[in-house]
Formats: sequence, C-alpha cells, structure tokens
Amino acid sequence: MRGTTVSRHRSIAIATAIAMALALAACGGSDDGGGGDGASGPTSTPSDRPRSTAELSIVSPAVGEVVQGSTIDLRVKLQGAKLVPVTTTDIVPDEGHLHVLLDDTLISMTKGLEQEIPDVPPGAHRITVEFVAGDHAPFDPRVVTVVAFEVEP
Repeated sequence: MRGTTVSRHRSIAIATAIAMALALAACGGSDDGGGGDGASGPTSTPSDRPRSTAELSIVSPAVGEVVQGSTIDLRVKLQGAKLVPVTTTDIVPDEGHLHVLLDDTLISMTKGLEQEIPDVPPGAHRITVEFVAGDHAPFDPRVVTVVAFEVEP
C-alpha cells in the first residue's frame, strides 16, 4: 500500500510540475533572452497571489556566455527570501523553492542555489528560474529570471 501512495504522490507532483511549466511558458515575459544583466523583473499573474520579498538572478551562466561542453553549472542568487523543501498551502512571501526550466521545459524543482544540468546539446539555449511559493504556484508579481547562452562541444 505504501508503494501505491508514493506512486500516487509522485504522479500528482509530476502533473503539478507539467501544469506549472505550461503556465510559466504561457505567462512568461519577453523572448529577448532575459535582458542585459540576467536580473529578474516582475511579471503579472492573473490570480490573487501574495507578493514576495525575493529578488532573483542567475549568476552562471552569464547572459550570452558560450559554454564549452555539455554540462551547465547553474548558480542562482536569491535575496530577501529563503528556500524551503516542504510543499505547503500555508504561503509565506519570503519562503519557497525554485523551478528551473531549460528551453521552456521544466527540469527541476529545487531547494538549492546550485546545480549541474547535464547533456545540454550544442546550440543556443535559455534557462528560466522562478522563485515560487510553497504550493508550487507563482507569486504576484512573478519572481523570475531568464538567461540566454550558447553551448559549444
């Protein structure tokens, strides 16, 4: 019975992740690769969500960076908030976790500020990172940052 419960919770988490990725892609900001410095800018959400105190930026890779090899070392800077591992409906504006997307595909929901992204093919890419509330939904305005970069073999 425990395996069925874990499997059901995992299925719900995957379905939630897919829905969030689609929502983020549909409501995302500009397609200009994230602007000049990779810093976040507010983007409105249609629902009644709390405002976060967080400021988010991608430290690495830098905007326009050419990365050698297929592994990307992602480093994110978060100020004015803290990362927490627990999913909850008790929303706190300065607590949450990160959703990381590569080329508009959700690749992780993490509580860490650093991670390796393996097997990234050569070419132009975009990393989007969003600080979201404990219920996996965005704050209003959204706390999101995007960086465009290139991979060379």
